[in-house]
Amino acid sequence: MLRLGVNIDHVATIRNARGGMHPDPVRAARQAAESGADGITAHLREDRRHITDSDIDRLMAEIDLPLNLEMAATPEMLEIALRHKPHAVCLVPEKREERTTEGGLDIAAGHNHLAPYVRQLDEAGIRVSLFIEADPVQIAVAEAMGASVIELHTGAYCEAAARGDTEAVAGHLELLKIGASEAFRRGLEVHAGHGLTYDTVKPIAAIPELLELNIGHFLIGEAIFRGLREAVTTMRGLIVEARDEAGIVT
Repeated sequence: MLRLGVNIDHVATIRNARGGMHPDPVRAARQAAESGADGITAHLREDRRHITDSDIDRLMAEIDLPLNLEMAATPEMLEIALRHKPHAVCLVPEKREERTTEGGLDIAAGHNHLAPYVRQLDEAGIRVSLFIEADPVQIAVAEAMGASVIELHTGAYCEAAARGDTEAVAGHLELLKIGASEAFRRGLEVHAGHGLTYDTVKPIAAIPELLELNIGHFLIGEAIFRGLREAVTTMRGLIVEARDEAGIVT
């Protein structure tokens, strides 16, 4: 089964817009779990614009599903990850001025900085994922660095779909397919995410090498209109349909 990780960051974004305790991202994580999510993803940013340290404390204590902690490679975040020991850490690029993650890590250029983080997290028994573009150089460096997982950035593919640029959609999708195949050949576990919607998820879910999709902003947005349980259940159904239609045995 292609796993579905639900990112609950933007429940915290809404909470933080006004302050206080509502809406509660941990409650959202519980509902996601009840609706078929296989894991919970949360990005603890350096500026704490959405998820906070206390949210991570509670997610670790109160949620049974595996937690995928997205974070920048900084000493502060490393200390937090080593203290909590989540199931997985996904190292992501982070700029304070960005609204959302704008692309994959350039791990080829940042190898010397990133390698010690990968090593220390791995030694602590935490699965390490690197959020990268579907580029053969980046994939080769991920293998050499010792990460067990990569997450392919699907943002450009989704942006092309939103523009209605079918040629660009096909090009980005082909790159993602080639990247997933190359990563699988190198023994890496392959995940994907960023910007996926009901309209864009099925071609990605049909890539046979993928084992996990992480989806957040769209699901939280849909939850406003249909409720989180139905939003997650619908996304799960589309993922299953895509795998069945592609003839992928689960």
